[in-house]
This record gives sequence, structure tokens and C-alpha cells, in this order.
Amino acid sequence: MDIDVVVVGGGPTGLMLASELRLAGVRVVVLERLTEPTAQSRGRGLHARSVEVMDQRGMLDRFLAVSEKFRVGGLFGGIMKPWPDRLDTAHPYGLAVSQPVTERLLNERALELGVEIRRGCEVVGLGQDEEGVTVELADGARLRSRYLVGCDGARSVVRKRLGVGFPGEPATVETLLGDMEVAEDPATIAAVVEEVRKTQLRFGLAPAEEGDEKVYRVLVPAGEVAEDRATAPTLEEFKRQLRAFAGTDFGVHSPRWLSRFGDATRQAERYRVGRVLLAGDSAHIHPPTGGQGLNLGVQDAFNLGWKLAAAVNGWAPEGLLDSYHAERHPVGARVLENTRAQITLLGTDPGAVALRELFSRLMDFEEVNRYVTGMITAVEVRYDFGEGHELLGRRMRDVTLKRGRLYELMRGGRGLLLDQTGRLTVAGWQDRVDHVVDVSEELDAPAVLLRPDGHVAWVGEDQQELLGRLPEWFGASAG
Repeated sequence: MDIDVVVVGGGPTGLMLASELRLAGVRVVVLERLTEPTAQSRGRGLHARSVEVMDQRGMLDRFLAVSEKFRVGGLFGGIMKPWPDRLDTAHPYGLAVSQPVTERLLNERALELGVEIRRGCEVVGLGQDEEGVTVELADGARLRSRYLVGCDGARSVVRKRLGVGFPGEPATVETLLGDMEVAEDPATIAAVVEEVRKTQLRFGLAPAEEGDEKVYRVLVPAGEVAEDRATAPTLEEFKRQLRAFAGTDFGVHSPRWLSRFGDATRQAERYRVGRVLLAGDSAHIHPPTGGQGLNLGVQDAFNLGWKLAAAVNGWAPEGLLDSYHAERHPVGARVLENTRAQITLLGTDPGAVALRELFSRLMDFEEVNRYVTGMITAVEVRYDFGEGHELLGRRMRDVTLKRGRLYELMRGGRGLLLDQTGRLTVAGWQDRVDHVVDVSEELDAPAVLLRPDGHVAWVGEDQQELLGRLPEWFGASAG
């Protein structure tokens, strides 16, 4: 087949996945329904783990050039607290960057690596057999590939055609979101917003990121849950709800885009069916509280990319591709749980207000603050690799070595043995694993074996133990 993997959906998840696959020499085609990139900016930033991901692949400087670092509280249910000390990362900050900018940078990266991106291609059907997957497009064209990944969003055609269940909780509240011009002066807007947010945290007006001082991002509770969330709200709906909550509509006009979102939480029962897999919003939906959606999808792609590439390139050990579901489904489930909790904290009834006050006091404890922030930023994610060293299953933070930084050595998307003993070897796996003999004052372990996604697969100094672990993640020895 000419195509190894078809990625359906050219948003951040699909573009990140395509780049990871291409980094390993996989022939990838991205099919995107939209003819032009979207102007809607639902995802407004990268959390610490996604910042690490970009650094591991050499893209962080591109993001730093067009975004601002933030170290603010309010990541959980809008509760404003200082950023915790001793967060387990060398990048203890987030990046404020709009989704269109994120997509542009990821698109540029994908094209540089040789990914083929086809716009205006709507997938309407698919089928698979033992050899591959057939994709049917709206114009009647068909494509054939060895694997396919659905990164096509909450209303995923891929997921529906697979017949994968999407159980969860339906929306109980809905929020209107959009960018539009505002006639009222900034000082008045700020004063009114401050007053309204004393009781309603799902309300806000803030300057948008287009650089136009007249354009604001507007957030306001909807009057009811729409029967069809795919139908965009009208400007009149925004005006009506703004007047209901603030007593003024601020003179909003000339909308750039308008949308709505609810608090529904759903998760695909399976992330893999044969040669077809799901990632990003195709696999899970949840409220945007905590700003985790875009980040969760990018991190899905980072986990899946090297595993799918290993399957395509013929060296994947048994069960490697299935470990994508085993590792990422629980992570997605935890995000659904914490967003449900945050929606409760954002409530206005007396019970929710009391719970919020209690949780705010708990967040004053450094350990609680660090736990919650680590959960939202995903730096505390740990996969279950069994019993062992405290680092096992965790992603490795960027440590300073005698000759540079760890993340600078991971740009190629290969496994890595960081060996402080100088006595170990990866002979037989050199085509998949880099062997770096160096030392770090920040690493209290003789040697660590890292997967391409930076998670620690082994810790120790015994060569025989290492030889037992290498095949588990990197397949059979080449010789």
C-alpha cells in the first residue's frame, strides 16, 4: 500500500500524531474536512506536560516566540491560588497560545517532516480487513491504508462507523462562547465582570488574542441546553443572556465566531478496533474547565505515535499497540472525573458555594495545591508498569546533564538509555534505542530506559535486567 496510516482530522491531535508517525518514517496522509484552518480558538493554551512534549521534539522555541508563559492559579474550578512550589517539571509554567496558532505551528512541523495534508476531504465511511482499512470520502473517492486513526472530534464519523460505544453523562448546563466586538469602554467592562463573577464564574469578557482592542472573548451561561449543539447560537442569544446576568449587553456586535459547549462527559469504550484507533475528542469529551481538552489530545497522540509506527515498521512487540488503550483510557477517565468536579464547584446553589469555599481552604495546603496542579497539567500521570522504582511509569523530567539537557537528546523520537554507570549496552537495539553515557546531579538512579514518549520503562544497573526489559517495549533484538 502507498499509505501506511490515514489520520482523519487535522486539528492539534491529528497533526501531532502525523508528525510523530512521520518522524519514524511512516507514510501518513491527513484528511481534513475543512478547506481552511478554523478561526475558532477553543483551546487557549498548553499546560506543563504539553510544554515538555514540545521541548522533547524541538518545537518549544517556536511556541515561546508567539506565546506568553503563565504561572497563575485558577486552573481548578477557577479557584485562584499561587502556583505550587516543587512541581515535578523543569517547565513549571503554561503557555498562553490560541488554538489557531497552535494548529499553524503543528501544521508547519508536519509539512516539514513530509506529512501529506489533504483539505476538503470529508470521510463518510470506512471498512477494514486483515490487511488494511478502506476509507470512503464524500466525493466518492476511496483510499486504502494499513491503519487509520480517528482524530475527527466529538462527533467523530470514525467512531460512529466503528460502532464503538460512547457512554457518559449528558449535558445539564450549557455555556455560550464567542469572539465579538464590544462597544462599551474597557474600564466599565472590567468593573461589571468583576461584580458578576462574585456569584457566576461561567461569565466573562476578556480581550481576544487577535490584537484588536475592540474584540473580546465573551463567555456567558446559556438559557437552556440546546437540542442540537451543532447549531451555533445567535448574537441575539448572547445579548439576551448578557443582559440577564449583567444588566447590559455591552454593545456587542460584529461576531467573529459563536459557539456553545455543555458539561457532557463521554468516553469511548475502546480506543482500538483492529486497525482503527481513536484519539483526542473522538475518544473523549468533557467540559473545558481546567483547559485540558487540547492538551489531552496532544498527549494521546504522543503516546500512540511511536507505538503505531513500531507496528507499521514491523518491530512492535505483542501488546504494544493495545497498551495505548490500557494507558490512555484511564487518563481520559480521570480528566472526565475532575471536570465533573469542577463544574460542581462552579455552581451557584448554596451547596456548591459551600463546597467551593471548603475546597479553596484545602488548596492553601501546598501538598493539595501541588497534587491538583499536577493533575490538571498532567505532569503527575503515571502508567502502570508494575512494581519497582518510584520513577517507573512516570515521564522523566528534563534533567541537566554534564553535556547538555535530556530533552535535547529526544528530538528523534527514539528510545533512550541514559546510563550513568558507563557499563551498560543496548547492542541489538541500536536502531531503536540511543545509548547516552552521561551523568546528572538531578537523577538519583544508575540508569534509566526511556520510551520515545519519555516515560521510564526501566531503572537499574544490571545488564541482564535491561536485556529482559528491552524486548517488552522495543521488540526482538536485531542481532
